[in-house]
Amino acid sequence: MTFSAETPDEKLSTLHQRLSEQLHDHNYRYHTLDAPTISDAEYDQLLQQLLQLEQQFPQLVTPASPSQRVGSVPLDKFAAAVHGEPMLSLENAFNSDDLIAFDTRIKRFLATSTEIEYLCEPKLDGVAVALTYNKGVLIRAATRGDGTIGEDITQNVRTIRSVPLQLHNDFPDLVEVRGEIYIDLADFRRLNQLRRDAGETPFANPRNLAAGSLRQLDPRLTAARPLKISCYGIGKLIGKAPQTHQQLLDNMAKWGLQVNLVQTRCVANIHAVISSYQQLLERREQLEYEIDGMVVKVNHRDMQDELGVKSRTPRWAIACKFPPRQAETILKSVRLQVGRTGAVTPVANLISVNVGGVNVSSASLHNWDEIERLDAHIGDTVIIERAGDVIPAVVRVVKEKRTGTEQTIPRPTHCPVCNSPLVQEADEVVPRCQGIDCPARLKESLKHFCSRGGMDIQGMGDRYIDQLLRLNLVSSIADLYRLRKEDLFQFERMGDKLADNLLAAIAGSKNRPLANLIYALGIRHVGSHTARLLAGQFGSLDKLADAAHEALIGIHEIGSQVADSIVSFFTAAKNRALLADLTELGVAPPSENRQPTGKLLKGKTVVLTGSLERFTRKEGEELVMQQGGRASGSVSSKTDYVVAGTGAGSKLDKARSLGVAVLTEDEFLELIAPGENQ
Repeated sequence: MTFSAETPDEKLSTLHQRLSEQLHDHNYRYHTLDAPTISDAEYDQLLQQLLQLEQQFPQLVTPASPSQRVGSVPLDKFAAAVHGEPMLSLENAFNSDDLIAFDTRIKRFLATSTEIEYLCEPKLDGVAVALTYNKGVLIRAATRGDGTIGEDITQNVRTIRSVPLQLHNDFPDLVEVRGEIYIDLADFRRLNQLRRDAGETPFANPRNLAAGSLRQLDPRLTAARPLKISCYGIGKLIGKAPQTHQQLLDNMAKWGLQVNLVQTRCVANIHAVISSYQQLLERREQLEYEIDGMVVKVNHRDMQDELGVKSRTPRWAIACKFPPRQAETILKSVRLQVGRTGAVTPVANLISVNVGGVNVSSASLHNWDEIERLDAHIGDTVIIERAGDVIPAVVRVVKEKRTGTEQTIPRPTHCPVCNSPLVQEADEVVPRCQGIDCPARLKESLKHFCSRGGMDIQGMGDRYIDQLLRLNLVSSIADLYRLRKEDLFQFERMGDKLADNLLAAIAGSKNRPLANLIYALGIRHVGSHTARLLAGQFGSLDKLADAAHEALIGIHEIGSQVADSIVSFFTAAKNRALLADLTELGVAPPSENRQPTGKLLKGKTVVLTGSLERFTRKEGEELVMQQGGRASGSVSSKTDYVVAGTGAGSKLDKARSLGVAVLTEDEFLELIAPGENQ
């Protein structure tokens, strides 16, 4: 969509306001109410329309615009942010006696014997922040800092979807909202698994990950992390204040803020507080996020005002902490675990011990660098900790309890599942199995092989791959091409026509382009773009399989790490056997001879980015290579052109900062075929 005017008229301004309101409403329904009314695709269409409008008319952009979530330019450092009212710490309680003592102090200070009404909230283990809203618009977000002065992290917090940029429903003129930024356990585990698969050290716990994500100087890095917020109070307020803290939380939810009302309890006295604490402790393991205790607050705000604060803590609130999630046990042995990408990681087998109410008999050792750092041995007394991850971790060795009988933990040389040699790249901390048909990684290998960018076997989705494995119909990727109709009839709800279509799709994949097969093999560091480079350079799989390291690094965009990965893959005997098996079964991509047909881009490097409408990314790269150019996936000072489609992001920003020529799709087509695209 394009707009012909140079300045926005009233109609376009109204359109921008309507799009903003719609996007804010849909964002609120999705992230706060968990009740979306449109699909993700429809939301993206609305956002793209708004972005296009703002791109042509930057004067329409406001701090509350939904476009401000995407992240701005990196900062050199964070500015100081003075809080409207101090962000105080909380005193700690550790048992029922501490809570009763707290209640006694409250009653003594208020000179009353009447039971005090309390609000009990889960204490999320995250990062405290203050959000300032002026006339309902988010104008600043700050860390707690020393309680008086924090750091301005507004750019980063704007990227968090559960933080509204615009409040609604009778919000006050100005309010400083206090909340906790955190990461759900499921997202934390997913990110850690990705790091393990990439051979990187996993994050220690969700809080550290949330804190590190918030303090990124480049807000686009923060935007890539699945951060959330739970709001629990206010600081400075200009407007009508509610009478109780419960009413305050209810009002905050009506304003569109994320508030943990589900786990919050309003109780009549301190004995009910103690009961709520025990119940929350029992629910702790079922929650989707990490908590380390329960916050207890006097509910009535006039009592809070009368109680006041001490030097650093309020008198009217206390944090009752949970027992530590650590325990001491014996490391009996170490087993090797193979991940879906072939990453081999050590897991400690332990004498079973209760940690935070859960019996634990295994714990992660992460990798052999971590084993060396801990100086861990078989037979050691170790401290284990449960801190949000699926598998608890060994955090310390109690060396003073050694007897001299402990044994070292050797580094593995072969896969414990398929016995293929392990390869550890220079910049990684875990070795990897090279066997594409290794049973431990076969499911993911099959999914990748059948994917659209791979052999594009339409219909062979997760459900059928799961059944193939459950029924033991395949033990290798090559077995896909041995499937018979009677095999498929064992699937749930498989009819005659569906079986024929699936077998036809498998047979049709035998002649996919060479680039598809190279990508489908799942060679580490070889994506679809690199696969096309390799196909164009070598022309056949046999030539690629025999390619030396020197020949590979001679190709532009292929460095030493990628070359090592390719050589390791094709020198593995089991992978060679698989390729021979595929050839015997008729998998025969046509040889490629991709000599340029033109010279209009000879010696030029072109990057395509954004959502392209006139051609796909793959088709665009083919057009570049046909004209003697080189299609690249990243922008550098050596890039000659960037072809930018709708929604182009960081690559477009970098091109502009480097002074690289930016072309529209039409300008690119005109460049390679003058006069033909008028």
